[in-house]
Amino acid sequence: MDSSVSATISTVTLPPPPPPPPPSSSASDPLLPHASSQEDQYVASITEEHEVTCWGCGLILILSPYTPIFKCGWCGAVTNHNSVKGDNSHFWWRRLRDRCFVCILLLFMFFIIGGGIWAIYPIVFSRSYFCGVLHITISVMLSITTLCTYILSAFRSPGAPPLIPWGSYPAVGKGGLEGYTFCNYCSKPKSSNSHHCRSCGMCVLDMDHHCPFIGNCVGAANHRVFILFLISAVISNFYVSIISSYAAYYIWPPIRNLPISVLSGSTDYMLVYGFLKEIAFAFFASVESLSLRGFVLVYLFIAGVSVEIGLCVLLWQQMSYIYEGKTYLIHLSSRGTNRNGKKDCQNIVRFFGCPYSATRCLLGFWNARKIHTK
Repeated sequence: MDSSVSATISTVTLPPPPPPPPPSSSASDPLLPHASSQEDQYVASITEEHEVTCWGCGLILILSPYTPIFKCGWCGAVTNHNSVKGDNSHFWWRRLRDRCFVCILLLFMFFIIGGGIWAIYPIVFSRSYFCGVLHITISVMLSITTLCTYILSAFRSPGAPPLIPWGSYPAVGKGGLEGYTFCNYCSKPKSSNSHHCRSCGMCVLDMDHHCPFIGNCVGAANHRVFILFLISAVISNFYVSIISSYAAYYIWPPIRNLPISVLSGSTDYMLVYGFLKEIAFAFFASVESLSLRGFVLVYLFIAGVSVEIGLCVLLWQQMSYIYEGKTYLIHLSSRGTNRNGKKDCQNIVRFFGCPYSATRCLLGFWNARKIHTK
């Protein structure tokens, strides 16, 4: 009985304890403090690597290493660590190019005005004194309007974003920089409806595009003046083409009369070809005896028509964007997406700053027609 009990007890003996860890070769102190110090150093290194300071309010945020773009939960500022300041070494070259375009365009306008007065109005005054006074009055009004709107759109500031406090937590309130990003060129906040123009060297509010012919950006402060310049320039070039052709009609040398027998025969291909050939030879023969005033009138007509076509295309494009409630840059950014603005004539009314009462009768009928067609 005793031998069986002793055999049972010997079968249930506990295993030996595990061997102790090897002693550290770098310290003779106990292992527990050393392990805790290594853990503290490891956590501290991770926290230091992913601490990011918000540029808007200055708060320190702890982020994941895979978040190059983040939005501050307090001020709403957006930070992009991947944004790199581009090369701005050609800034003065672009400014010089724009100023050269402005000087050339001003000389062209002064040449059109001076050449029109020298070549057109002696002929118009010789036909009728009343017509001469009427045409000179229209020309002076169109010239002043075109030059003033051009100078305002070229030398007026396109509109800078508003200056708001940033960089300090006490100065920036909750959501005070919502949607703002940081401009690396200007070193200041940039709103979502602003764009930095490297040709002008500034951020432009509601930027439409940079026009080299005015040497300036088209933005919130000069967009309306730019549209008025396009309208005035289109009307002026149309008037120049009409009045120059009217004056050239009276001073053009007489074209050699064609024989009537050419038109009395049967209308075949060779007859039409010969008739057109005679007209072309007669026209070029009359050009040889054309005076200097006549050549200036021909140039004014060709220049007026060509410039008018280009300005009409640009004006139509601008008015279509205004009708959609967009700018050119917004149109480019929304291309290929489903972001469609509300198309309405009220966008044009609000753009030009007209009161609603002045356009109630006109736009009410137009909007009613659009509703019925839908």
